[in-house]
Amino acid sequence: MPKVLIADKMSDRAKEIFADRGIDVDVNVGLSEEELIACISEYDGLAVRSATKANEKVLTAATNLKVVGRAGIGVDNIDLDAATAQGVVVMNTPFGNAITTAEHAIAMMMALARQIPLANESTQQSKWEKSRFMGVELTAKTLGIIGCGNIGSIVAERALGLKMKVVAFDPFLSEERAREIGIEKADLDTLLRRADFISLHTPLTDQTRGIIDADALAKTKAGVRIINCARGGLVVEADLKAALESGRVAGAALDVFEAEPAKDNPLFGTENLVCTPHLGASTTEAQVNVAIQVAEQMADYLLTGAVVNALNMASLSAEDAPRLAPYMVLAELLGSFAGQLTESGLKSVTIEYEGHAAELNTKPLSAAALKGLLSPLLDSVNMVNAPVMAQERGIEVSEVRTAREGDYQTLVRMTVVTDNQTRSVAGTLFGGDRPRIVDVKGVPMEAGLGAHMLYVTNEDKPGLIGRLGTVLGDAGLNIATFQLGRAGSGGDAIALVEVDQEVPAAVLAEVAALPNVVQAKALNF
Repeated sequence: MPKVLIADKMSDRAKEIFADRGIDVDVNVGLSEEELIACISEYDGLAVRSATKANEKVLTAATNLKVVGRAGIGVDNIDLDAATAQGVVVMNTPFGNAITTAEHAIAMMMALARQIPLANESTQQSKWEKSRFMGVELTAKTLGIIGCGNIGSIVAERALGLKMKVVAFDPFLSEERAREIGIEKADLDTLLRRADFISLHTPLTDQTRGIIDADALAKTKAGVRIINCARGGLVVEADLKAALESGRVAGAALDVFEAEPAKDNPLFGTENLVCTPHLGASTTEAQVNVAIQVAEQMADYLLTGAVVNALNMASLSAEDAPRLAPYMVLAELLGSFAGQLTESGLKSVTIEYEGHAAELNTKPLSAAALKGLLSPLLDSVNMVNAPVMAQERGIEVSEVRTAREGDYQTLVRMTVVTDNQTRSVAGTLFGGDRPRIVDVKGVPMEAGLGAHMLYVTNEDKPGLIGRLGTVLGDAGLNIATFQLGRAGSGGDAIALVEVDQEVPAAVLAEVAALPNVVQAKALNF
């Protein structure tokens, strides 16, 4: 009989579900690291929230552990690399608190609009400062949503019910999905210029870190109000403080901070600031939901091997895993290649399997391809939740199988349609397990994908190779491989260059400025 330890406080429903499924379960909350290390080898599963740290020491001692389940979204308290090395699956519950977090954002917006926290404090001090607290209506105001995924779309729905206008910025939001939920899609500068309120609902990635900084705030309406219930690092706190003090920003409501717990934050004490201690998921319903979900997911895995919402493991059967492994690598590389080149809203994705690839279980392959496609802009994307994330964003995903062989015995092709263009990339396996790119946008070429690549599209005219080599050489970037392809003499051409180091932004700009270069992108795999 499998045995599970619930190490953090959560709804009793979790214990009940484990017991009902025939799993032996202990509840032991508040263990020190030493106490957890001493007992963890007894357990097949560990259920936690955010307090217990499943670090490398704990996981190394967990000789029988098969799964760690996080009742919630964030897994900062779980060492994913160490868990993977130990063969431990890590699961979370990414959708259990979406409504709760969205409602908290709406509550924060209302608190800002009517200055409720300040008015409450003043009234309880017997001041009765009725004329001091002149609020604003939400009706007919424009709400700018940065990040319109699961939570952002719920916020948009609630705001529309309040008769607000909603404008959203999200590179993965298609025009069709925006129309479906009744909002307008816009670029970031347009959103900043038009919004009366701005609410952030995007993951914290390299692309979104500091997305609300001094430059962004300078583009907003005077008197804008900002709500952040997503991640603290999205807002540069020093810049927000300056904007609040100058009056550029009329108010801000923050549930998250750059450093948490936020007990000594420079924003504290600033006029027109509303703060809560990361309460986005703190409702009775949300806590019950995540407890039920984590228990059901862990029980399914321990009893049947089913994997749901895993962060470090694909949904693969034991029989399929060895045969699919090289195809998984190929599919994810193709997705990552296309995703890193995508700069506008995704509308549809078609994944074609030809020859031997068409005979495989393609569902996990497509999930791997979607994981690669969505990972450049979204965090916590895995093979299980990538299809869900694509569906939430209105991205149409289709598979095509062709049993006949073409130029290659096995071929996988991904075609991505965005708001601006259609791009395809195809690959095969050389020697049975070595992924190679064989076609990009209809241009035939054969290239491996190293850790650091430079992708260049250009007009097929003399001189590019020499100039490109000179730029890279002058920058001290060593060329590992250099592959070329063209549609025809004098037409479109593509260069894929593998270099030994990541391409700096200044070098990329220099390449983009070369004669006849249409596009230059640095890719990392």
